[in-house]
Amino acid sequence: MSADAGLVEGARRTGPRPSTSAAPLLSVSDLGIAFGPRRGFGGVRVTEGVSFDIARGERVGLVGESGCGKTVTGLALMRLLPPSARIDGQVKLDGEDLLKASASRMRRMRGAKIAMIFQEPMTALDPVFTIGEQIGEALRIHKTVSKAEERERVIEALAEVGIPAPARRAQEYPHQLSGGMRQRAMIAMALVCRPELIIADEPTTALDVTIQAQIMDLLARLSEDTGTALLFITHDLGVVAETCTRMITMYAGQVVEDAPVDEALMRPRHPYTSGLLRSLPQLNRGLGEDGRRQFAFIPGRVPSPMAMPAGCRFRDRCGFAEAGCERPQVLTDVGPDRRARCRRTEELTLPGAVD
Repeated sequence: MSADAGLVEGARRTGPRPSTSAAPLLSVSDLGIAFGPRRGFGGVRVTEGVSFDIARGERVGLVGESGCGKTVTGLALMRLLPPSARIDGQVKLDGEDLLKASASRMRRMRGAKIAMIFQEPMTALDPVFTIGEQIGEALRIHKTVSKAEERERVIEALAEVGIPAPARRAQEYPHQLSGGMRQRAMIAMALVCRPELIIADEPTTALDVTIQAQIMDLLARLSEDTGTALLFITHDLGVVAETCTRMITMYAGQVVEDAPVDEALMRPRHPYTSGLLRSLPQLNRGLGEDGRRQFAFIPGRVPSPMAMPAGCRFRDRCGFAEAGCERPQVLTDVGPDRRARCRRTEELTLPGAVD
């Protein structure tokens, strides 16, 4: 099944979602990230007022164009941004504010409670250490295990992610593995200590289509089996439809929509989410006056952080903009368990994946 066809099929289905009545596992409130000098004028703000929750065991897709702030948000949650970054707001994991945690405390939490699967495994893996040594390092830091126990758990972790001959692969170096196997090794490294939350940053970008499907099925299955929550950063709405239970749309450093995935795909409440859906080739079925097929697209591009427009940041690209959109828009409740940042959301009927 193609990604676009999967999106349409996913939009027609309503799957069970983890209960959100209990306290969330991760709670992000008014997260703002800026880069530049700590004193005086010159800092560039790349995200503003980012707020969302993730329940235990929930799988959340974070979507948007390149430059919208998705990856930098994930790195901020992990406290992996460079010293030039200034972060404000709150990021609470199981009630503990990660932004106030010391560097030594964060080192103890990374891998044990929160882990990240990076976009390109060949640059994330160290070429001079074997796969087994790199996975075992997480166990040595966070668990008290013998050499024999470490080796056994490393092999189990590689087998769990579907790597054949795991004992042999554990002794090999990253360059000896295919792209798909390297990505699986990264997933094994993230899972070996059973963290409560995994952030997956475009984990299938560099892989071919068949391997992409296998990796996504693997992540979904492991999340269901282990109860690990997943924040999946991606451009691929088809993957979100097939894998996630909730979808958060980011634009120009802000969350513009947050909704259960089936509702977001069928009836988006923000023009940007609708524009992303209608830009997919599978959903471009209209014909122009000359009888040729017309492809929908969002005009323009994401604004630079150094030149953000006033008011609604999507206004210059939005076909529904009117007087009043030049004022700042607030992320408001627009129904049970969903929010949108658009003053016209109640009056607009926006096309989704299924009309």
